[in-house]
Amino acid sequence: MSALNGWLWLVAALVIATIELLLPGWIFMGLAGAVGIMAVLLITGVWTASLPVTLVVTAVMSAVIWFALRRIAGPRSAGEKKIWTRDIND
Repeated sequence: MSALNGWLWLVAALVIATIELLLPGWIFMGLAGAVGIMAVLLITGVWTASLPVTLVVTAVMSAVIWFALRRIAGPRSAGEKKIWTRDIND
């Protein structure tokens, strides 16, 4: 794969991250991170595998990143509400 393909992957990562901003919920965050990492690997020439292998590795990275982000941020159970104990205007 050429470096040009890496730039296309980087554009795709930015588009997916924009979708995440418009539709929040951590759904696309793992995918955007994985595609961004793969873009950097392609641009620098570290990754040279074929497209099918690249897609599989990106999917696995996406799942790992998503689970890590959920672990860091913590899942919210159904119906759980954020309770504010301090007024922002104080």
